[in-house]
This record gives sequence, structure tokens and C-alpha cells, in this order.
Amino acid sequence: MEDAGGETTAAEQMESGEAAELARAEIGKREITNMLPADGKQPDAARPLPEDPPQGIEVYPATTNRTLKGPIEYGRKPPTNGDHDPLWQNCGFYEQPIRDRHAVHSMDHGVVWITYRPDLPRRQIASLRPYGSENYVIVSPYPGQDAPVIATSWRVQLELNGADDPRLEQFVDEFRISELAPLSGNRCVLGVGTPVG
Repeated sequence: MEDAGGETTAAEQMESGEAAELARAEIGKREITNMLPADGKQPDAARPLPEDPPQGIEVYPATTNRTLKGPIEYGRKPPTNGDHDPLWQNCGFYEQPIRDRHAVHSMDHGVVWITYRPDLPRRQIASLRPYGSENYVIVSPYPGQDAPVIATSWRVQLELNGADDPRLEQFVDEFRISELAPLSGNRCVLGVGTPVG
């Protein structure tokens, strides 16, 4: 809309772009938000979404986050959200691929899942390893993914050209324990998997 002077006012302009799309995101009406944390303690406090997220993020629509024992198909590889296994993946660094259904459950708890192509140079894999010792982070290879490195949190994903991209650290810092994850703060311990190092 235009004001009397023929100019569009800021208040009337439609927000657009990655930050605006993220600002409009909220927990879906069909997503479960009440579950006892993995270790039975009070959940860690969820953190607000960043106002200036890393450039290039994709925000995906809410679905459901039910626990299922049968087969689960995901529309994206690696998946960003959806129904998942009753068991979550323990946080840490993995040298072998992990199952999507467990990683998705961990992301439902507020985890950032960093995946990398198995053919990523060893030096870059070594630079990803320290992320595995951070709270609320899983790192694992993911055969067949398009980008060399992908950072994923519940409903948000960022494709990266390598492990040295500064947006990776920003993504991890800003999206772990995100308020967008329905069960954010429920931790990723006492689940499945034995991380290395």
C-alpha cells in the first residue's frame, strides 16, 4: 500500500526473506510439547529463534512429532522434522551413519544434527569432531546428501560447502535448544548409539 505521498511505508511492507520466514515459524498445532526429559529432570530452557539467522537457511513447515515403531518415510534427506522412533540418538560424534528416525527424535529435543558426506576430506571431518562434544549436537556421515556438510535443527536446515564455513558455528550456536523444537530442552542422553571420541 502507498501513503499519501505515493511511497510504501515500512509498516505496510510484507516481510520477506529468511529472517522473516523464521520469525513467522512456530510450533505446529499437531506437535506434542509435553514429555518428560530423557534423564527425568526438568528440561533445559528453550532459546528464542535468532533475529539474524545464517544466510541460506531453509525453514520447513510443521508436521507431527509422534513416536512410531513401524516404518517412517521422510521427504527430505537428511530429514528436518516429523514422526520418529520412540528412542532418540545420544549426542556426540559418530563415524558411521545413524538412523534418521533416532536423529529426528533428538532434534525434537532441541538437537542440531550436523551431517557430512562420507567423502569429505579427513581434515574437514576432523574439524567437525569437536562439535560432537558440545551439548545438544550430533555429528555423523550421511551418504547421498547433496551438500558436503548440512546443519539441521527441527524444521530448519542449512547446506554448506564445507566444515570451515563460519555459518556452521553460527547455526549451532543459534539453533540448539531452539524454541521451535516442540520438546526442546529434553536432552539427548540415555538413548541409542555410542559416540566416539
